[in-house]
Amino acid sequence: MAGFENLVKKAFYLGVGFASYATEKASATLSELRVQAQKLADEMVERGELSTEEARRFVDDIVRQAQQENVPPSEGTNTKEREPRRIEILSEDEEPSQKKTDNIDSLRQQVQSLQEELRRLKRE
Repeated sequence: MAGFENLVKKAFYLGVGFASYATEKASATLSELRVQAQKLADEMVERGELSTEEARRFVDDIVRQAQQENVPPSEGTNTKEREPRRIEILSEDEEPSQKKTDNIDSLRQQVQSLQEELRRLKRE
C-alpha cells in the first residue's frame, strides 16, 4: 500500500511541476512578446508613424490580446461557441471548369517556353 501512496504523491508532484513549468514558459513568452512589441513601437515612433502614447497603447493591446488568447473559456460561455468549427471537405473527383483547364494549359506553355529560353541561354 505504501508503494501506491508513493506513486500518487509522485503523480501529484509531476502535475504540479508541469503546471509550474507551463506558467513559467507562458510568462517568458509573454515577456518576449512585450519586448518585441516595444522594439517595433519604438521604431515606429522614431519614424514618426506613431506618437509615444499610441505606441504605449499598441504594446498594451498586443500583450492584452496575447493574454486573452491563452485564457480558457469559462463555464458560463455559450456551448455553441465552444463547439469545434465545421470544415467542408470538397471532393477532388469533380471535373475542373473549362476556364481552369485553359489557365492550366496557358501556364504549362509559359513554363515550357521559359525552359526552352533557359536552355538557349545556357548554350550561349
